[in-house]
Amino acid sequence: MRLGRVASPDGVAFVSIEGDGDDARAKEIAEHPFGNPTFTGRSWALADVRLLAPILASKVVCVGKNYSAHAAEMGSEAPEDPVIFLKPNTSIVGPGAPIMLPESSSEVHYEGELAVVIGRPCKDVPAAKALDVVLGYTAANDVSARDHQRKDGQWTRAKSHDTFCPLGPWIETSLDPSDLDVKTEVDGVEKQNSNTALLLHTVPEIIEWVSSIMTLLPGDVILTGTPEGVGPIVDGQTVAVTIGGVGTLSNPVVSKR
Repeated sequence: MRLGRVASPDGVAFVSIEGDGDDARAKEIAEHPFGNPTFTGRSWALADVRLLAPILASKVVCVGKNYSAHAAEMGSEAPEDPVIFLKPNTSIVGPGAPIMLPESSSEVHYEGELAVVIGRPCKDVPAAKALDVVLGYTAANDVSARDHQRKDGQWTRAKSHDTFCPLGPWIETSLDPSDLDVKTEVDGVEKQNSNTALLLHTVPEIIEWVSSIMTLLPGDVILTGTPEGVGPIVDGQTVAVTIGGVGTLSNPVVSKR
């Protein structure tokens, strides 16, 4: 099932997206998409609604340096244990929404990656059962202000600006996260091309690690790390992150200056 959120002529709604191309429709879900969602009976042609970020997260938990080649390009060793940090939920935007470059930064980078969406409250989940708590998967862009990152010596400001966590276009619930292509293009030019098979810490291992530290709630998002090939984005460009089996998340880049 493909789960999303849309702005329709009747307001904002969670939906199930069925069909492809011109025949795709968004079927309204009553209340929320967790558990066994029920439907209101209303639907719209996907072309007649606007896709929003597919989920409302209480927090976004991110894993840093989870591909060895990316750790190397950042000038560090691959970590033995997952390195995690948080992005606020106010950084989340959906497909087509602009990534706003802050006036205080002159070096903002894209980071395409697989995002995991949690489906139920959980704590201390063993890796063997970790996929049982997953609602599904979507594409993410962990936008980062590198100059802030270097100056601060930690990552909170660099990762937390409004619009620095595009998610979408929807959540795919039937997917094996262990072998998915991860690609990023800027203005149609390929910048990143890797696969989740190269993750240093797998999705089940990440969920076990994170849930041993903090309770995860329905809708929480885990970003699994970006592969090598990160680089700058500037005003007027468009960044597209494609996850195999999910689809493409595309966002324009706009300067506040």
